Amino acid sequence: MGKRSAALEGHDLVREAARILCEERLTDYRLAKQKATKRLGLSLHTAMPSNADIQAAVLEYQQLFGGHAYAKHLERLRRTALQAMEMLAPFTPRMVGAAATGAAHPGHRLQLHCFTDAPEDLDIFCMERGIDFDTGERRYRFADGRTRDIPMLSFQAGDVGVDVAIFSELGRRQVPLSPTDGQPVKRLDRGDVQALLAANHDTDDEPSPPSRRVA
Repeated sequence: MGKRSAALEGHDLVREAARILCEERLTDYRLAKQKATKRLGLSLHTAMPSNADIQAAVLEYQQLFGGHAYAKHLERLRRTALQAMEMLAPFTPRMVGAAATGAAHPGHRLQLHCFTDAPEDLDIFCMERGIDFDTGERRYRFADGRTRDIPMLSFQAGDVGVDVAIFSELGRRQVPLSPTDGQPVKRLDRGDVQALLAANHDTDDEPSPPSRRVA
């Protein structure tokens, strides 16, 4: 196969994987690539695109085809983040994940990072407020090459699922790596989230260009 054919094949694979993620509401990029490879009839030995390329394609797909539903869902995630971050202020919450990047669909839950050296304090905090939650762990990879299982607390905020990873106070400076691009995850504070919402609101309020009259 020539270089041009291989490039076109890779481009098709990226777009198909992004479409699958959005339409089937998957969050597993590896599974989306496998499905895309099969649906396009490509060899199992086809070079897989990077997760970063897939994420960029998801964002492009949603901006092109997601329409009002995508915009409202993203806004709902971010507004829920603001409310949850206000409630969890003693634990210095940060928003991460699809709500931060914009490459989101209804299959995504809101992802927050909080910080305390006593994870049980967050459990008690939620119990005192009558919040039903589940606990677990999520594995994160760090720049030193190590992986660590971080305590996780999950609850529902209306129709939005919220996952809160509970890092130690030292974890403020030890930022885990994104599974998408291998770079430190982007942690957004409340001011950052408010700025995203304001920017989106300003865009929505922009006047439509005047229609052209056809003689």
